Amino acid sequence: MTELYHKEKYIRPEHEGFEKMNSKKINKMNSKKRISASGIVLLSATAALLTVSCSEKPDPPRKPNIIYIMADDMGYNDLGCYGASRIQTPNIDQMAAEGIRFTHHYAGTSVCAPSRSVLMTGQHTGHTPIRGNLQWEPYGQFPLPENTVNVASLLKNAGYKTTLIGKWGLGTETTPGNPLNHGFDSYFGYLCQVLAHNHAPEFLMDNDQKVSLGNIVQYMDTSHWTEGLGSYPLEIKQFSQELFTKRALEFIEKNQNDPFFLYFPVIIPHDNGEAPSDKRYSDIPSFEPYENKEWTANEKGYAAMITYLDKEVAKILGKLKELGLHENTLVIFTSDNGGDSPDSFATESNLPFRGRKRDLYEGGIRVPFIAWWPGKINPGTESDHVSAFWDFLPTVCDLAGIQKPANIDGISYLPALLGENQAKHNHLYFEFHELGGKQAVIKDNWKLVRLNVNDPAKTSLELYNLQDDIAEQNNRAEDFPEKVAELLQQIEEDHTENQWFKLLP
Repeated sequence: MTELYHKEKYIRPEHEGFEKMNSKKINKMNSKKRISASGIVLLSATAALLTVSCSEKPDPPRKPNIIYIMADDMGYNDLGCYGASRIQTPNIDQMAAEGIRFTHHYAGTSVCAPSRSVLMTGQHTGHTPIRGNLQWEPYGQFPLPENTVNVASLLKNAGYKTTLIGKWGLGTETTPGNPLNHGFDSYFGYLCQVLAHNHAPEFLMDNDQKVSLGNIVQYMDTSHWTEGLGSYPLEIKQFSQELFTKRALEFIEKNQNDPFFLYFPVIIPHDNGEAPSDKRYSDIPSFEPYENKEWTANEKGYAAMITYLDKEVAKILGKLKELGLHENTLVIFTSDNGGDSPDSFATESNLPFRGRKRDLYEGGIRVPFIAWWPGKINPGTESDHVSAFWDFLPTVCDLAGIQKPANIDGISYLPALLGENQAKHNHLYFEFHELGGKQAVIKDNWKLVRLNVNDPAKTSLELYNLQDDIAEQNNRAEDFPEKVAELLQQIEEDHTENQWFKLLP
């Protein structure tokens, strides 16, 4: 809490010849004159103090800036501060050393679009509008419906300058999901997440306008599931992440005198699924500093992308310090879902957990989470508070002094960031709408995973105690039928019908 102090000014009236007056003359002064003089002095002093008070009345405290940096398909164990031994991330590690690191933070789900919908709306996948990577005509993904209450719209209404730089994945420029319809003053990057597979694309979108990058790309044929929209580079002139960081720094510089929200969902280290199998991570300008390692090309590219992003994060934090904004800016770094890394990294990225992207095991949904706010967050802090993407919206409301919407599932984690008493979730709920349909619920260290939901003949249940079995190796469903029944009931309560994204009972 900031306290404001006003230094009182002592005002001494000067009277000509006062020093020459002797005590007798002073004593003989007419009492009426003394009272009048005293009154004049008192009124003068009072008026002066009132003038000072009015003229020095401070402006109300400025609301904190918010920067949310989200990697794409980065595993829990891909950062040095979370255990990575082969990938160099000194700047993000330093960010964690100067801030707080969460060990139990969960994405919205285990793939891109629905996880991002959860982040924006504060609703888990049983309630949020977008629950899967459903394609949309003529391109892109299912659009976020009009008038959806979300982080950006709330902040814009509260006086924030808002921008999106990176990957959106919740609707293209001709649909209701256009980010300009959802509280963003501007955007730059990819609207379609299939186009975002290519880190050196033919073009990027800048406020509904295509901006050519001069890269020569090969598009897929129209029989491919992407309907010809996915591509990989043949000749690289400009790397998208370099442009993203440049635009982010410009936004911070331009809006340094106003509260701002920078949503920075980058596409590192997502692979390029349209490229030849040995070039899935070759969109990066170089394999530095891993070019001489005896690794596969995909391993070198994957690690190089993460180290490249590490340097870009340092530029963001450096700009805040340069402009003196660091003590009034909360910066968060996380990933949109579990890792999907190549070759030998596939066994490392999500350790110590089972599974990866597209799984509802811990490796598919538990993600790194680092928050940095000098002067507010105690440096070197670690928290085991159980939190999730749907907690970001209520956290933002607390930061900006906004009333929380009624229909959200999140709990603000601001108290945990500041070392104060933190409210806890009763449980966490997840859905995944691919690969037969999956559901999961976590409550009191117990986790129930429901597989093949859309085929009742194949539906199976797995129960794990995360406190004793973090790698989810021992299915205890037969041992604890009452716990299974309890968590199944929770699943039924949390899932609501959605005409586009259906999970069968």
